[in-house]
Amino acid sequence: MNNYLYFGEKVEGYGVAVINEREARAAAGILFFLGMVSFFNAYLLHDFRFTQVFVTLFMVDFIVRVLINPKYAPTLILGRFFTSNQKPEYVGAKQKRFAWSIGLFLSVPMFFIIVVFEYMTPIKIAVCIVCLLLLFAETAFGICIGCKIYRLMYQEDAQYCPGSVCEMNGKEEIQKISTFQWTILIVVLLTTVWITVQQFEGTSGSSTSMMKCQSGKCGGGQ
Repeated sequence: MNNYLYFGEKVEGYGVAVINEREARAAAGILFFLGMVSFFNAYLLHDFRFTQVFVTLFMVDFIVRVLINPKYAPTLILGRFFTSNQKPEYVGAKQKRFAWSIGLFLSVPMFFIIVVFEYMTPIKIAVCIVCLLLLFAETAFGICIGCKIYRLMYQEDAQYCPGSVCEMNGKEEIQKISTFQWTILIVVLLTTVWITVQQFEGTSGSSTSMMKCQSGKCGGGQ
């Protein structure tokens, strides 16, 4: 049984158990995609059946990750499949387990709220958004928020952090953002926000009236 119930892998050259970060990020991306589909399906169509399936899968996946063995978690198996031809990027298993424990902690009450009792509550939406933000940060930027919380809570230096941020003493020149780059980014963001506000303020009636109507596809057959 001990051959199955353990957390992290022993890899030569690493003093602690590790997890392949590439698999973890791929798994986070899979869950983020399914979570977004679930969220918008529930929000736009008011159909919570897919959400119930997703929350159940999410909880089971994290139970396996945290309490049994990450090797057998379904999304991590898929992550291993999609990244099997990439060089592994090892990160410390200890802080990763803490981060995934947060996911497990959030998934259990969500399972009872959505699947068992089918309650309609703002708490459900808030927890969903938190989970999606955590998944997005990991898959898009390689930022393990749970790992950062681990360092703050336990006041110890984590080893082998994602992106080697624990070992870095400073940014290299290619990683620095110049004043000109910041200016471009701010101008583009402000312009985008301004155009979006103007679009909404100038909208009158339904959005259909703003589009060219194809025959048989608009109200009144126009």
